[in-house]
Amino acid sequence: MIKIYSEENDIDMFATVAEAAFLQLGLNGNAAVELVFMHEDEMRDLNRDSRGTDKATDVLSFPALCSVKPFTPENYPYDLNEKGEVALGSVVICSEVADRQAEEYGHSRRREYAFLFLHGLLHLLGYDHIEPEDERVMTAAAESILARLNILRDEKE
Repeated sequence: MIKIYSEENDIDMFATVAEAAFLQLGLNGNAAVELVFMHEDEMRDLNRDSRGTDKATDVLSFPALCSVKPFTPENYPYDLNEKGEVALGSVVICSEVADRQAEEYGHSRRREYAFLFLHGLLHLLGYDHIEPEDERVMTAAAESILARLNILRDEKE
């Protein structure tokens, strides 16, 4: 089971995406993800300070783990939060960039936010897209998970 921690009230969709990812990827145990939404100017500062890129981006991930194994206290005795969940890290989404991208790509905000959260979550789980083969694997995983949820080709709102 995976728990999403966010100050936002409407996190059900993100929890559904996370559960589908765990199921698709065969992950088990109790894990937690922090989900943060930022304005464009805040995201620009965060991207500049953390990655050296002085512009706003759609999503950033900050993994807390070096490797991924079943999420149990035995495997992660030092990575548990106060509720006994393995803390995977943080996903930060820029609302303004996400909204513009949804419009630009011609799909719903729901689909864009689901994709961005999943992209960030996959980074927390050790996926990357620097090398072409890694990008292919990460893209295939994301598409499969979104298809499972029937939001891969979500119509525009």
